Amino acid sequence: MKFCLDLSHHPWTREPDPRVAAGATLRAVRIADEAGLDSVWISEDPDGWDAFAVLGAAARETTRLRLGTGVTNPYLRHPNVIAMSVATIDQLSAGRAFLGLGRGQPEWYARSLGVPVGSPPAVLRETIALLRQWWQPPHVASVSGHFAVSAWQRAVVPVQPHVPIYLAAVGPRALRLAAEEADGVLIAEFASLPFLTELIPQLRQRRAAAGRDPSDFAIFVRTAIEITAQPETALERRKTLLALINTLPGMDRHLALPNFDVPALIARLRQVMHTDEVLARGGAFIDIRRAADFPAARRLIPTELIDALSYVGTIEHVRAKLRQLAALGVTHVFLTPPGPLEAAEYAALVEQLSV
Repeated sequence: MKFCLDLSHHPWTREPDPRVAAGATLRAVRIADEAGLDSVWISEDPDGWDAFAVLGAAARETTRLRLGTGVTNPYLRHPNVIAMSVATIDQLSAGRAFLGLGRGQPEWYARSLGVPVGSPPAVLRETIALLRQWWQPPHVASVSGHFAVSAWQRAVVPVQPHVPIYLAAVGPRALRLAAEEADGVLIAEFASLPFLTELIPQLRQRRAAAGRDPSDFAIFVRTAIEITAQPETALERRKTLLALINTLPGMDRHLALPNFDVPALIARLRQVMHTDEVLARGGAFIDIRRAADFPAARRLIPTELIDALSYVGTIEHVRAKLRQLAALGVTHVFLTPPGPLEAAEYAALVEQLSV
């Protein structure tokens, strides 16, 4: 099992000095590189930073770490822009780029940004087909459907003969696409053990049925591992995240746990977060944050539920949960950023958590 790092633009919104914010981001990347982590995933939302600009800076600060988006989508970036951006990062990093790809939130693009969304699974399939053509000789791509690309050739191409594409997927159609066409799947945060126990064998079977090697398929699970002897504060903070992210349409499928009525909980959370109202007018995360009653949302979420869905606590507690994931076939998990830890301390943490 390998360890990865997630980074988002949110610290930049809280730090008044942009030099401090940028410095902290690049420091986290350097420490992850020096500590021997597998990869860094830079988030990208339409109201945040430019992930590829951050990756370009990270490419010059690192020597081993794989670099990619966590995730971008073909509405925010046309597939040709994705192709050129990934190729550029691959050139800058001497062949360490990957692509984390997802569908985004269609309401944002259709209702606020004027982008036709079509059928997201079909658009993702077309995007992968275009990228594969552009990243392999003769680097010419054509497709007809949501996109109309006619024999467009790329001059700047990746160093790698095969750039990995990892698909962020929760719904059945996206999961099927991941197994058939991608190099791995990214499972969203708060995925329950029962969900993963059912899902992972299905992914392997679908991959075999598509004529692909099931053993050559990466399974990334966003675990946001946080080591602490006092988990209460971290669990309360994670209630806020669950209320913000998992009330979006389709983002509650992976929360299923026995003894918890998750559908009823999500329905109530959507009310206090005003999620449906905000999405109806095309509002983004920043609008949901303004409208939400976060204290009420946190009161609704049982601590026992958030604890069961999180990787927060002592080394022994978290390592026991990681053993369960490893037994299921999960290949990659995620650490929280290093904070004040130096590279040697971060590496030691990885060693202690390794199963």
